[in-house]
Amino acid sequence: MASAREELEKDLEEVKELLAKATRKRTHDVLMAEKYKLEMEIKNQPPPKLKEDTTEEEKPPAGGYTVKINSYGWDQSDKFVKIYITLNGVQQLPAENVQVHFTERSFDLLVKNLNGKNYSMTFNNLLKPISVEGSSRKIKTDMILVLCRKKREEKWDCLTQVEKESKEKEKASYDTSDPGEGLMNLLKKMYAEGDDEMKRTINKAWVESREKQGKGDMPLDI
Repeated sequence: MASAREELEKDLEEVKELLAKATRKRTHDVLMAEKYKLEMEIKNQPPPKLKEDTTEEEKPPAGGYTVKINSYGWDQSDKFVKIYITLNGVQQLPAENVQVHFTERSFDLLVKNLNGKNYSMTFNNLLKPISVEGSSRKIKTDMILVLCRKKREEKWDCLTQVEKESKEKEKASYDTSDPGEGLMNLLKKMYAEGDDEMKRTINKAWVESREKQGKGDMPLDI
């Protein structure tokens, strides 16, 4: 069955043939107007698509929106950092629907058309460099395992540089060269976050400690 575009092109060819034979000005003008109209309609038609060129990627997945994955677990061996992502039914998808793109310090996971949705996860600024060629993913029952191949066989304390900086900042608020100062910071945090009973307890302990040491410091009054 001919497409709409093919039918319009046939009409245009016939109008061109009639134009070549037209001798009356009015007839010629009518045919010219029709020729212009047909040319515009053809121009506005979508280009024909070959069946073999249509891929699954071009088809919008059912549901049409992407869910960001926030939950995961991770582990490591001497050679790999392993990230575990739970997705019910993921093993039923075609393998090409589960894609992971690696760089030396990041990876992007995209799961297409799982129960009518897309799922994505991005890790940027990985703690240490990984081997792009040596990294991969495995699809298991209700789970995806992302394997990041370490460039150097060393232990990772966390997954990303941001996590490391956050841990160091938190540690620095308690861990100082002066043990007394570290305790003071801890007490201040407990006081700030505690309820009234906690604040009374800390104040009482501070006063008693001051009295025992015979110091002239004021009670803890934050």
